[in-house]
Amino acid sequence: MTVDSTAARKPRGGKRAGAKKPAGGPDQPELVQLLTPEGERVGHPDYAIDVTPGELRGLYRDMVLTRRFDGEATTLQRQGELGLWASLLGQEAAQIGSGRATRDDDYVFPTYREHGVAWCRGVDPTNLLGMFRGVNHGGWDPNENNFHLYTIVIGSQALHATGYAMGVAKDGADSAVIAYFGDGASSQGDVAEAFTFAAVYNAPVVFFCQNNQWAISEPTEKQTRVPLYRRAQGFGFPGVRVDGNDVLACLAVTKAALERARTGQGPMLVEAFTYRMGAHTTSDDPTRYRRDEERELWEAKDPILRLRRHLEREGYADEEFFAALEAESDALAKRVRDTVRTMPDPEDTAIFENIYADGHALVDEERAQFAAYQAQFADEESN
Repeated sequence: MTVDSTAARKPRGGKRAGAKKPAGGPDQPELVQLLTPEGERVGHPDYAIDVTPGELRGLYRDMVLTRRFDGEATTLQRQGELGLWASLLGQEAAQIGSGRATRDDDYVFPTYREHGVAWCRGVDPTNLLGMFRGVNHGGWDPNENNFHLYTIVIGSQALHATGYAMGVAKDGADSAVIAYFGDGASSQGDVAEAFTFAAVYNAPVVFFCQNNQWAISEPTEKQTRVPLYRRAQGFGFPGVRVDGNDVLACLAVTKAALERARTGQGPMLVEAFTYRMGAHTTSDDPTRYRRDEERELWEAKDPILRLRRHLEREGYADEEFFAALEAESDALAKRVRDTVRTMPDPEDTAIFENIYADGHALVDEERAQFAAYQAQFADEESN
């Protein structure tokens, strides 16, 4: 995949091919779009990208398998196998497009919903489930795939990413950092502080905001008076809004933003304008605060259906391809079910491991207290 690396240097205004008005009213700003909801390719002067049929099929496979994994995890939670799950339903294009834009030596700081990005970084999907089942702290080595552990605290990973990017710059490394967060997290002080440090130190970091329209039950219009991507201007670096249901646009924009960061031009904010089709988490009921008509409007912009229409329109995929992918999807779902149900329970004191690299006296004291508490029950059973 090739993309014009100069695209992100100076976002331009004005109507042009590929700049579309998103749903939400005529006052909404234009966004970068390369693939319409009908599956038609459109050009864009700032973000040209050349993708082969094989690469298009690969992106489609990524999104289909990610959605199947996500759906399986939701079902497992409903069956009592997971304590909680945060679904990415509807956000596959934003995650796969941006995830495939990264290089192996880039470093990714996710929230708790970046299952598609984890897939792109080579993290086994089943490793994502341990934390939600309560058997580990995360389940993977962050440095093995340059993919940090999931961050539950809203917005804090933006500061972690900025600090890491500042270190990358001081080391003189030819790599970039990308931080993911949602529209709700953009209201957090940690994100504002990250923007400040990134701008002042010209850190090689891309802030990727998935604006899925809802911060749990709070709509975006209750969080900001201006489009989120314009916030970057006040901190001194560029921002751009991309069609978050268009995997090609997300790929092209993120690729250009990362290249901009690598070449010493500093941070950039990418706002992926998308929609959370499901609940915030499995403990949430979105029917209490949003209308069915709104969801139906966004279903028509489904990112997977959009790319499938393009593949079929151009003759890039046949029924054999789709059938084989469905079989692969079924196999993945079975592996996920089998793995979750056979995950061993951790040792009682495992929660105290990997807290400090060199150990800590207070943690040792707490471990001893907890072990003594647990021993009481063993004594009672023996008596």
